[in-house]
Amino acid sequence: MLIQPSFRRILPAASPASAARRAIRIAARRAAAPLACLLLSLLPAAAQQQPAPQQPPLTPLQQSPAAASSTPAQGQTAAPADQSTFKIVRNVDEVNLLFSVTDRHGSFIPNLKLGDFALLDDQKAPERVTSFTQQTNLPLRVGLVVDTSTSIRQRFDFEKQSATQFLLQVLRSRADRAFVMGFDATPTLTQDWTNDIDSLQTGVSKLRSGGSTALFDAVYSACRDKQLSQTRGQEPVRRAIVVISDGNDNQSRVYIDEAIKMCERAETIVYAISTNWTPSRGRGDDNLKKLAEATGGQAFFPPSMEEMVNGFNRIQEELRSQYLLTYTPADFKSDGAFRPIYLYCLDRRYQVRAKKGYFAPRP
Repeated sequence: MLIQPSFRRILPAASPASAARRAIRIAARRAAAPLACLLLSLLPAAAQQQPAPQQPPLTPLQQSPAAASSTPAQGQTAAPADQSTFKIVRNVDEVNLLFSVTDRHGSFIPNLKLGDFALLDDQKAPERVTSFTQQTNLPLRVGLVVDTSTSIRQRFDFEKQSATQFLLQVLRSRADRAFVMGFDATPTLTQDWTNDIDSLQTGVSKLRSGGSTALFDAVYSACRDKQLSQTRGQEPVRRAIVVISDGNDNQSRVYIDEAIKMCERAETIVYAISTNWTPSRGRGDDNLKKLAEATGGQAFFPPSMEEMVNGFNRIQEELRSQYLLTYTPADFKSDGAFRPIYLYCLDRRYQVRAKKGYFAPRP
């Protein structure tokens, strides 16, 4: 007689977790469902599933009690009676983080509180938050960097008029300062730091067009030679450069990443206004966008010469609508290393625009 072999599906041995679940399902059929649910909830988390990789916690920021007693309330502006004497002295391990918050339409969002944000500095929550203000009155340090190369000659006069009007509007306090720099193959400083409007207007009028374009060299030089002159640990200011250019570069000795790193070292935000008014977007526009976004700024692409004024107005509005967060990082080392920053608004309707990080000072 032929004996037919019997085949049986061999199942892997049940794990303690699966055995426990099976026992509870049987209990659910025999007893009340709520009791089974209760038993399931009592299972250890380790038995139900493997633990997920740990992610840095994103918790709402809180100001330290000692700092809160000596700083303005959240959402309030630190406005001294005389802005010319406004001064904050901070330790070398404190970070000043200026940032803007907008909705999806680009409108600035005021009146947010510290608890509306989460922050990671080098993948760690800050050790302590010492101050939080909005619409800060920190002095401005603005550099106007204007492309004077041959490619923008036809619209050069209009650019100078718009730039002069911007300086007239943005410099409000005696503590504010600005400089004017033109660039073609090389950067040329036509007016050093000053708050004298007549001198700045003269600096703009001295700009002369002609030559090739070295945009990255100009941004690098403006941050290294002018913005970096004020070292960390002194009076904090809002540093920004406004670049007026088509973004094309055919002469620079430094690369765009090197220019961005110098902006980060100088803690300078880049705003860019494109002079490319053609319907197509090219590499020059990409360069301007990359410079701006990497430093916490914004690039504007007006469709015509007349619309350039709107770009200047948006920059002026943003410089007056920024939040200022001062904090002490956790595990801070004065080693000159780059520390990435991740600032997040807990309200998903809003977007935060801030620098991507900073270089720790060297000892």
